[in-house]
Amino acid sequence: MKWIEVRDQIFTDFLQIGWNTKKKTFVQSYENDNLDASILLMPIVEFLDAKDPRIQSTVDRILSELVSDSLVFRYNVSETQDGFIKDEGTFSIFFWLAEVIARSDRIDEARIIFEKMLSYSNHLGLYSEEIGANGEALGNFPQAFTHIGLIRSAYYLDKAIENKRK
Repeated sequence: MKWIEVRDQIFTDFLQIGWNTKKKTFVQSYENDNLDASILLMPIVEFLDAKDPRIQSTVDRILSELVSDSLVFRYNVSETQDGFIKDEGTFSIFFWLAEVIARSDRIDEARIIFEKMLSYSNHLGLYSEEIGANGEALGNFPQAFTHIGLIRSAYYLDKAIENKRK
């Protein structure tokens, strides 16, 4: 089997097995139907377009189940038995959420989320790996993933705003 056929098979399998028709969301793994914010990477890496109805449905579920004041929990730790503590902070991948929402032309929503997230940096504008329940920086600091996400989401939000003006 050539690599392109393998790629196509993985793509097809994931769309069939990784999609939960009942919950109308992509799932954390083939073995469970838990929601996981890492699914936000799908449109970022162009696996599916941000405007795809399945991505939109998943984003809406992430917003309703994993987001608190624009901060994104990676997943519900009480549903996923991975050995992490139950009082885990929110991951600073929250900029992925703003990017995906901006790329789906939900500009006002993306802008509010993006601007709220800016308030979680320190006095130098730097972000940690996680944000604690009281807004404190947790984990690795500074976190490159977070800053790359900030740059990407700012870029796509600006692009969406510019396209709206045309």
